[in-house]
Amino acid sequence: MATKTFATWAVDLKLSSIPASVRQAATRSLYNYIGCTIGGSNHNTVTKAHAALSPLFGPATSTLYGTGGKRTDAQHAALLNGIASHVHDYDDTHLGTIIHPTGPVASAILAYAELKGSYTGPEILCALLAGIEAACKLGLAVWPEHYDIGWHITSTTGSIGAAVAVGKLMKLNAEQMAHAIGIASVQVVGLREMFGSDTKSFHPGRAAQSGLLAAMLAERDYTSSTTALEANRGWANVVAGGGKPELEQYLDELGKKWEIEANAFKPFPCGIVCHPAIDAAIQLHHKLKEEGVEVDDIEKVAMRVHPLVIELTSKRKPKDGLEGKFSVFHGVAVGLLYGKAGPAQYADEVVQDAAVIALRDRVDAASDRTLAADETYVEVHRRGGENMKKHIQHAVGSMEIPMSDEQLTEKFVDQAAMVLGRRKAEEASSLAWKIDEADDVVSVLQKL
Repeated sequence: MATKTFATWAVDLKLSSIPASVRQAATRSLYNYIGCTIGGSNHNTVTKAHAALSPLFGPATSTLYGTGGKRTDAQHAALLNGIASHVHDYDDTHLGTIIHPTGPVASAILAYAELKGSYTGPEILCALLAGIEAACKLGLAVWPEHYDIGWHITSTTGSIGAAVAVGKLMKLNAEQMAHAIGIASVQVVGLREMFGSDTKSFHPGRAAQSGLLAAMLAERDYTSSTTALEANRGWANVVAGGGKPELEQYLDELGKKWEIEANAFKPFPCGIVCHPAIDAAIQLHHKLKEEGVEVDDIEKVAMRVHPLVIELTSKRKPKDGLEGKFSVFHGVAVGLLYGKAGPAQYADEVVQDAAVIALRDRVDAASDRTLAADETYVEVHRRGGENMKKHIQHAVGSMEIPMSDEQLTEKFVDQAAMVLGRRKAEEASSLAWKIDEADDVVSVLQKL
């Protein structure tokens, strides 16, 4: 009875029973989410969605972060903040499933919190944890077949995670929570075919919106199957792509093994499989600079990468920033050229820059199944000089080399400053770090 077990666990979860390390991981995830959402708030993808949907907006209850206090109805705030959180591909990643778990869940609960009034930081954190654990455990149960056939696992699990989280804030009983899970389970959204387009970031936004809708229906005793996850024609079996879902295994781990502790944060705003190569390129940039080697002296760049890099990020000629996020060639080129690969290096004008294109065209990648997912070998071939090599065993941002709180703060401020300016970005960062302890989270949210 997987659905009822998930529901009962979420309803019974208390923050006092959660280890301090897990609470800290949740705080970092929420902080990173807020920075990414502010940083993405003025992206063309978000502004187009806002303009298109504004005729449908209802009462302005919930904040759109990074917009100077603009608000809209809770469902559209969940959608638009969810899009903004993911549009730069800079959000968190659960490494066991490559789910970006916080976007759908946080976008839903924060929009709902403003709709309903006052919640404390601990209440928000407990709901966030319930939703993230549900989404990631479900993802593990159907991984990798579900992803391999083309589903975007962030959003297909995210609507359920969002429903669980909002239901937790609502204080639904176990039966209502099971119905919320069932209502969310039919709202499966997200195809990998959409990667590189506006619609990729629509996925987590829509998942947030769908989860919010599911919980609000369940609160009014709207019913669904209470075996929605495990039934022969239920969510897990339908989306598993011919694989055998392992729901029971991951149900047994609830509250024992916390998936949020396997949640990593991106140092670069692009597909995470690119990160080892970009890390290597940035380190090689500094080495080239030390030795006075010019970019024009680079004859070619050869790298060996995990097969997923080729499968997911092999766009040879990206036409804009969104496509650039799925080009390992672009990531390596800007890493070598600029010694960085932040949001500014994925702007449309950089992707289209002649110098970037010229170097990008000299970068090549070969698939190597012997490599780990966060490992790479990169070799820069110089004209008339000795080649330079770099082996990355674990990329920065991995579990082995995690981003520190200081690095997360720098990431937050750098991307938020592009929207708010430096001073306001630093103020937002300070507020976001303390949100887990706030007596009134809503008053904090309305300052973002």
